[in-house]
Amino acid sequence: MFGGLPGLPHGADEDTPVFVISVAAQLSGLHAQTLRSYDRQGLVSPGRTSGGGRRYSMRDIALLREVQRLSQEAGVNLAGVKRIIELENQVDALRARVHELTEEIAAAYAAAEQATAAVHASYRKDLVPTRQQTALVVWKPKHR
Repeated sequence: MFGGLPGLPHGADEDTPVFVISVAAQLSGLHAQTLRSYDRQGLVSPGRTSGGGRRYSMRDIALLREVQRLSQEAGVNLAGVKRIIELENQVDALRARVHELTEEIAAAYAAAEQATAAVHASYRKDLVPTRQQTALVVWKPKHR
């Protein structure tokens, strides 16, 4: 999605931390101090270089914009914004798990259908299934 954006290294995606704080501030429309504050509060957690410098990904930039939108336009305080982000992350994780489980169920159904087909293929051809009927037979042996 983001790999085709100008300025991103070849092979970089939306999660690749490539932007220094000044570029991230410019892309997000926020001041660098605001980005540092959001990092300290745990709202956005950029990657770090070996020297400790922050590196922001495109996903981080989008998150910074969302934090700004929620706090400025929706009037949500930063503690509320943090909780919203946590809940959205939980929802995303749950959606991914539901998708995994749905695929597992589909695979189990396919395996059950194959097993059923194998059992049916193994039936003797000289036996012919008939409709089931219930009958009661009373047998009284003759006395000798």
